Amino acid sequence: MNIVALAGGVGGAKLAHGLAQSLKAEELTIIVNTGDDFEHLGLYICPDLDTVCYTLAGLANPETGWGRAGETWNFMENLEKLGGASWFRLGDKDMATHLERSRKLKEGESLSQITEDFCAAWGIKLKVLPMSDSPVRTMVNTDEGELAFQEYFVHRRCEPRVKGFRFDGVYGAGPSSGAKEALDSADAVIICPSNPWVSIDPILKVVKEINKPVVAISPIIGGTAVKGPAAKMYAEMGIEPSALAVASHYRNIASGFVLDNMDRELDAGIKNIIMKTLVTDTLMKTAEDRVRLAKDVLHFIGSL
Repeated sequence: MNIVALAGGVGGAKLAHGLAQSLKAEELTIIVNTGDDFEHLGLYICPDLDTVCYTLAGLANPETGWGRAGETWNFMENLEKLGGASWFRLGDKDMATHLERSRKLKEGESLSQITEDFCAAWGIKLKVLPMSDSPVRTMVNTDEGELAFQEYFVHRRCEPRVKGFRFDGVYGAGPSSGAKEALDSADAVIICPSNPWVSIDPILKVVKEINKPVVAISPIIGGTAVKGPAAKMYAEMGIEPSALAVASHYRNIASGFVLDNMDRELDAGIKNIIMKTLVTDTLMKTAEDRVRLAKDVLHFIGSL
């Protein structure tokens, strides 16, 4: 079975890790959101791509969900003493990733090639691809005006009220090298439990069309997001945050939908939107949870 998974940050990375334990490396491709990439301190930073790769490599910080385990902060401490911009935390180990990626990009290498090289260095055998080799930037329309995503998400800690989103550069961007081929040869596509608005929508707008069975997993459980601002975004845009709202978001693309046991009462309503559903435990607290959910989703795909 050839599977392509679309992933954003922490939730996507966890399910990608579970899928990697459940499939052969050649059966799995992860396409990662790069809409939240940005340039900071002269460096090209790819938060979602790094979170997915660090998680697959066993390097991720389990406490923060971002960055490297066993990190040290000498760079940030000295930057702060100099009065430099310290609102986006860059650990010493993490800095090596950003510095080397920035150097390679300046020499003309593509983000796809750099990611492939980094994955090889970190021992990741499956294929991880950025959604595009062209810059696409998620812009957040708020009650304080339009903000670049990391300005909204990290610097302003999601405080401005969200009114909508714009993906700067998306109309001129195509799928990254290998992404179209992976989607063409896939037996099914999994939308990981990532933020539908800012993690998955940028990918869908770049790949434009998926002619395969698509199964989406809700990142919202019991009306709240497991991590991140997805529920807050739904509420501020006048939509009650729920698995039902996520299913409605994917109604034109998903052929199957996975929701948590906690939201079992929403199953009948979701079936009116997406006929095939799976109700299971979707919360991934442990590595075993990731594998269990991955196997549940793969079994569900086999039944579609």
